[in-house]
Amino acid sequence: MATKPVVIKFFAPIIDVTVNALMNTIDQKMKQGVKDFIILISSPGGSVIHGLSTYNYLKGLPAMIITHNFGSVDSIGLVLYCAGSRRLSVPQARFLLHAVNAQFKGNQSLEEKQLEERLKGLRIDIENIAKVIAANTDKSLEDVTNAMLERTTLNPEEAQSWGLVHEIKSQLFEAGSEVISIQAQHQPQKP
Repeated sequence: MATKPVVIKFFAPIIDVTVNALMNTIDQKMKQGVKDFIILISSPGGSVIHGLSTYNYLKGLPAMIITHNFGSVDSIGLVLYCAGSRRLSVPQARFLLHAVNAQFKGNQSLEEKQLEERLKGLRIDIENIAKVIAANTDKSLEDVTNAMLERTTLNPEEAQSWGLVHEIKSQLFEAGSEVISIQAQHQPQKP
């Protein structure tokens, strides 16, 4: 008899604490022999480096990863969502694509070379995010980059027409599945 996938409810921003909790949870479950995961995602986005790193980690695992948007997958959360080899969405969800921004602290002053370095970093981040989305949709790198620069919001049907969403369905997982929650200021918890 096949075992049910472990369900991880990721209702959090993409930050070091939450992505570390996600990766550690998957690592622990894989040590127990689990090879199938459903990651339910509703995230406002967050850190580019943490999102890209988690995407690459999940894509490189010898496991079946299904991602399911159960609310809103915004910004770098979209990259995490793309880690699913099968991607689902509830009917009442959204997907937000936008460019990357730079944050400056207080009265921070930068020399010309430092500004150029920051700008180059932003451009590479946008390119890397666009590459991930393009690789997991029917859109070209140019189309995705333009959508990011235009701050595009997609509903599930539009995301499906992009090839981003494979199926729109309300049911998140089977009854009796193990569900582990990862939230913004909490460690993983079993309900």
